[in-house]
Amino acid sequence: MSQPTVVINGAGIAGPALSYWLTRNGFHVIVLEIAPSVRPGGQTVDLRGAGGEVVERMGLIDEMRSRALEQRGAAWVRSDGSRRAEMPVTAFGGNGLVSKLEILRGDLVEVLYEATRDDVEYRFGTTVSAIEQAADRATVTLADGTAVDADLVVGADGPHSAVRRLTFGPEDQFAKPIGGYNAWFSAPDTVGLDGWYLLYQAPGGLNASMRPSHDPSIAKAGLAFQSGPIGYDRHDLDEQRSILTDRFAGAGWHCDALLEAARAADDFYFDSFAQVHMPTWSSGRVTLVGDAGYCASPLSGMGTSLALVGAYLLAGELGQAETFDAAGLPHALERYETVMRPYVDTCQKLNNTVDRYAPMSASDIAVNAAVMKWMQRWPFRPVAAKLWFTTADSIVLPDYNVG
Repeated sequence: MSQPTVVINGAGIAGPALSYWLTRNGFHVIVLEIAPSVRPGGQTVDLRGAGGEVVERMGLIDEMRSRALEQRGAAWVRSDGSRRAEMPVTAFGGNGLVSKLEILRGDLVEVLYEATRDDVEYRFGTTVSAIEQAADRATVTLADGTAVDADLVVGADGPHSAVRRLTFGPEDQFAKPIGGYNAWFSAPDTVGLDGWYLLYQAPGGLNASMRPSHDPSIAKAGLAFQSGPIGYDRHDLDEQRSILTDRFAGAGWHCDALLEAARAADDFYFDSFAQVHMPTWSSGRVTLVGDAGYCASPLSGMGTSLALVGAYLLAGELGQAETFDAAGLPHALERYETVMRPYVDTCQKLNNTVDRYAPMSASDIAVNAAVMKWMQRWPFRPVAAKLWFTTADSIVLPDYNVG
């Protein structure tokens, strides 16, 4: 088979990970990214289960460990800062709420980018604006008006995927809200985290959180709340900050300080809790990977694993294809979905629902804290481990013959 060209839209986690495996299978890869460079910073993600195994197969696990955050665990706190419950990082064999290998999203992406930049054609500051398919190719028109011919186009561009919209239809057909909204941003550490991920829950379905970063003076903060669908402009950050102020002003703990930090943060991000459900991830010479095709929502804690595993399986099945014609390509894409779909289904079955993450009543908050304590004790621990903390391991990765 001659060297096929794959155009990937998105240089987050899934895009560079897919590029890594495709280039080792002899593909020519072009990655488009609307940002001017790979995005630094971001919140903390974990490398557990099958996602961690993919990174090990890449030979990048030592580099990931060198950038890992030192964390002591998670704790649920009251307004005065006293603790309702704790879950140390050692809980459940290092696979609890805080895992034994946590890394900032930006650090993970940078490692993947550095491992691929010499073999992949990265084009920053542009994205897909149109896709036209023919029997033997897809033509991608970029935002600057230029066009690229490809054997395959991959949407690795997140839950609001442009590739998905252009190929499959409007976002609201596939992105399903699950009852709330969340904001992530950097903030001064006004608490003294000392390696702890702190979560404060307040009546009305509010959750404020702070967790460590590499800089001990800076926390990675979150503000989340229960809500039905609300209308807002995704590009109007001031409107989004006002939504948070209406919910969290005077809510206790460090919420007012976090609102102030959100107003000044240059990495502020706001979105709904939603999942992406699709009957298929492929159409002709277009397919999806990661959040674009099967976002499980931040509540799942599985976004990184889904991106890494999906990239590995997609590249592996494409690498097995003897041809990229009307017979070979559909078969490879069908195999990708067959192997990946059960893992996606498992990851999208949320144990950590919005009701648990941001309880509505004071009594529910107290019950949640009690559950967090008792699940770590015998005889509940093995049941909790199976229910909550083994999802990432629920797939056996195939061994592909990578060149």
